[in-house]
Amino acid sequence: MFKTISMIGLGYIGLPTATLFASRKIKVIGVDVSEHAVNTINQGKIHIVEPELDMLVHAAVVEGYLRATTTPEPAEAFLIAVPTPFKGDHEPDLSNIEAAARAIAPVLQKGNLVILESTSPVGTTEKLAAWLAEARPDLTFPQQVQESADIQIAYCPERVLPGRVVHELVANDRVLGGMTRTATFMAATLYKTFVQGELVGTNARTAEMCKLTENSFRDVNIAFANELSMICDKLDINVWELIKLANHHPRVNILQPGCGVGGHCIAVDPWFIVDTTPDEARIIHMAREVNDHKPEWVLDKVKASIADTLAKKPGCTMSDIKVACLGLAFKPDIDDLRESPALEITQQITKLGCQILTVEPNIETLPQKLNQPNLSLATLEDALATADVVCVLVKHRPFIEAVEGIRRHALAIDAVGLLA
Repeated sequence: MFKTISMIGLGYIGLPTATLFASRKIKVIGVDVSEHAVNTINQGKIHIVEPELDMLVHAAVVEGYLRATTTPEPAEAFLIAVPTPFKGDHEPDLSNIEAAARAIAPVLQKGNLVILESTSPVGTTEKLAAWLAEARPDLTFPQQVQESADIQIAYCPERVLPGRVVHELVANDRVLGGMTRTATFMAATLYKTFVQGELVGTNARTAEMCKLTENSFRDVNIAFANELSMICDKLDINVWELIKLANHHPRVNILQPGCGVGGHCIAVDPWFIVDTTPDEARIIHMAREVNDHKPEWVLDKVKASIADTLAKKPGCTMSDIKVACLGLAFKPDIDDLRESPALEITQQITKLGCQILTVEPNIETLPQKLNQPNLSLATLEDALATADVVCVLVKHRPFIEAVEGIRRHALAIDAVGLLA
């Protein structure tokens, strides 16, 4: 039984995971480089939007089971959940994982378990083990002595949906990829604390590939729907009706098109496979290109609608045109803007020289990249009342509730099927 664990990274995955352990009366030391995140959590509050999480964090902090800091401290298990962004041309950037490894290395003790949760290219867990071994030559690691290692290491990815993270962390099955059988067993013992789903053991490389495979599968299927939407537009066919009809086939289940693919999973993970095996990952690569092109296609629709407006209003200039962008998050009813195609589209529209009214009910301030003089955060009511062009980019609940008002707008571009 683990009595003290440390969560390195207190973001969208790290904080909910840390809190669930704390809710089971385990001492959790949360570590993050952001002093704002640390201070917010220590006040019993949260710095992200996720249903149910605020109450759990408050209770865990008040009861003394969750504490945040910027400096790692000794623990029995260390879980790493830090971002793995890109560098260059979709090349995985593992610097955050390396930094986390070097940060925890000084406080590691014999018998500790280190688990990597960050979505990573195949082989990253082995790199983590190498970084730790380099920093702590006085300890042994799985790549050196296998089962008898002083420090056991595993890769255990999450499978959660933003907006349902707390529920799915508990209910979903979990893949546990240990570098040794001992590591897999220790990881299972740890996650049994709160996971009610099945804990399935494998090796680290297979677990890494499993996470990437799951999201690549989804990306390929979304790409089919997005490509279908562009084909249907050219053929003057209602893609939403078409998909509904096609899905009556007992073995067909086409997904819904959108304005692209966002988030730190589906929009990112397939590139890790492409980067590692570029000659073999042909379908995966093509799906990424289709989904990355969809925002450009939506932007072309906006440009065409602006041109129509200018043609109907003699004397009107581009600076007079108002475009309402409904939604910035990468999926409905969350505040997560990571890799968001809606955000990308909005950012590109600002370059056209028109006025932008952005409606995002889940944030209070605009991200730095949207701090432009011709862009402002607006209410849905004001946007619909004054905009020349309305572009629906995210199917947020408030937009669904106001669908009739949006439908009445003369120039409404629907990228997500809200008006279908």
